[in-house]
Amino acid sequence: MPRVKGGTVTRKRRKRVLKLAKGYYGSKRTLFKTAKQQVMKSGQYAYRDRRQKKRDFRKLWITRINAAARLNNLSYSKLMHGLKVAGIEVNRKMLSDLAINDEKAFAQLAEKAKDALK
Repeated sequence: MPRVKGGTVTRKRRKRVLKLAKGYYGSKRTLFKTAKQQVMKSGQYAYRDRRQKKRDFRKLWITRINAAARLNNLSYSKLMHGLKVAGIEVNRKMLSDLAINDEKAFAQLAEKAKDALK
């Protein structure tokens, strides 16, 4: 029985990994072994950071809301509690957007939160 060489399959597999490693620094994009290791690690980072991105954005929104709330003489927690008591349901992403782009509307919400706390 003749010997079967797996050259085409191996080349295809290696090319696929090297294509994924395009743009990496140094030997990580040219040598198969290091490229494979880096592609695997990059996949782990991507998986982790798809979840972390949600946490990071929530932190950013809270920071922006807190800064805007303090300009209206409220803390973040009092603002959020006041809005909840007033029955105003606005998510943090929209509140943060209001704080940046429409200070007057945010100030009105802050006033309603203050009134609800009294």
